[in-house]
Amino acid sequence: MCLAAAAAAAAAASASASASPARCLSPSSSALPRRLLHHLLAAPPPRPTPPLRCIPFHRMAQFWTQGSLDKNKALVEYLKQYGAVRTDKVAEVMESIDRALFVAEGLTPYTDSPMPIGYNATISAPHMHATCLELLKDHLQPGMHALDVGSGSGYLTACFAMMVGPEGRAVGIEHIPELVAASTENVQRSAAAQLLKDGSLSLHVADGRLGWPDEAPYDAIHVGAAAPEIPQPLVDQLKPGGRMVIPVGSYFQELQVVDKNADGSVTVQNDASVRYVPLTSRSAQMQDS
Repeated sequence: MCLAAAAAAAAAASASASASPARCLSPSSSALPRRLLHHLLAAPPPRPTPPLRCIPFHRMAQFWTQGSLDKNKALVEYLKQYGAVRTDKVAEVMESIDRALFVAEGLTPYTDSPMPIGYNATISAPHMHATCLELLKDHLQPGMHALDVGSGSGYLTACFAMMVGPEGRAVGIEHIPELVAASTENVQRSAAAQLLKDGSLSLHVADGRLGWPDEAPYDAIHVGAAAPEIPQPLVDQLKPGGRMVIPVGSYFQELQVVDKNADGSVTVQNDASVRYVPLTSRSAQMQDS
């Protein structure tokens, strides 16, 4: 899932291959005709096969700033081209929720990069939104319940709401009251406005590490900040058969996929190396403002 990691692995393999002892053919060898040996020795070494995976996402921004991709649909098409958006379901919801409504004026909303939203918080890069939606899509069916921890701008909560529909519940929790107010205004301008009005989408001021028990259990939980370890209250609020996507770590972070089994046990897999702001208390976050 992490293309930068795939590229690094390919580079390591190439370096290992170059370090192995070279096989030497002697011009005086009687095993092959002299003319053939001369051809082999004079020929340039074969060019290495390029990696099959596409370019790392951190290099995409170079192309965004050089191009004229100024519309949300073009952003989604670009993410499809580079493999971040893989299904029609995710493409449709990302096209329906315009990222520009969740990014401050003066910034470039369709650049594949995180953007500041104030209070030491960010809206994640589009490819990370796409990655998380792809990982959670089967747990965001109509009528299901979804929790967005550290909802920030409200973008991903709005996407969740569109996917689970009016019969489902999409809950966003954020511990900065000003961000909750701003995200509410963002959603009100978006295609998810009616879902907010009807109550199937809601945004609350709360400590994300404690979850939101009122609408639990959840089929899908997304955490938009890195925790030093997986918070137990979030595991407790995950429905058996449900899935949580959460970045875990301090300086070195992994995007972990947590699946809850029918017996209540969990299976954890690492999906990608990532870099998120920390999941912390409101006071700690505001100290750096």
